[in-house]
Amino acid sequence: MSYFNLDDLEVYKLAESFSDEIWFLVSEWDYFAKDTVGKQIVRSADSIGANIAEGYGRFHYKENRNFCYFSRGSIIETKGWLRKSKIRRLITVEQFDAYLKNFKLFISNLMLT
Repeated sequence: MSYFNLDDLEVYKLAESFSDEIWFLVSEWDYFAKDTVGKQIVRSADSIGANIAEGYGRFHYKENRNFCYFSRGSIIETKGWLRKSKIRRLITVEQFDAYLKNFKLFISNLMLT
């Protein structure tokens, strides 16, 4: 039995905040960028928190752990989309570097979950 609510987990709060940042970033892009890279990066960023939530709701520790692995996969996927966004000049190098700091927080927090 967990002693925390999902909304109390730091890693979940980070994931939700991050996916909202990505959403608002992509919402300002032109149609072509939104329809190609934008949809993919929003889905992968949203998947980080969604997998944490689904794993948290599972009864067994091993199932929760598997969803943490899925979340970590979504983090790496999002990082790849951000790299493409940087190369395609949809985000700045500074924005990319700031997002990399978030990934380090996610990974370290997922290891503790």
